[in-house]
Amino acid sequence: MAVIKRSGDREPFDGDKLVRGVISASKGRPVEPADVDQLVADVEEGARAGGGTVSSEWVGLTVLDRLRQLDQVACLRFASVYKQFDDIGDFEREARLIKLDRE
Repeated sequence: MAVIKRSGDREPFDGDKLVRGVISASKGRPVEPADVDQLVADVEEGARAGGGTVSSEWVGLTVLDRLRQLDQVACLRFASVYKQFDDIGDFEREARLIKLDRE
């Protein structure tokens, strides 16, 4: 499987890299290791179903969607890195989106 990065470069899909990112976003949160493993397995399965080549955007948005269901704070943390937040306004907008999605 391969991931097409924003730059257009291709790299092999790295489930361990994804696990590290989700664990980092979930640090100190009530997200179980089994939940992280399932999230990554679901992303990998979706990538395979999509033909084995996906964009990094697809991966990021899929992780955000799953994290939104698991833990809102972890989702916001992941979004801040994935979406490259520049200021507090970015956090505020994303927090509103997460809150609206949960309601």
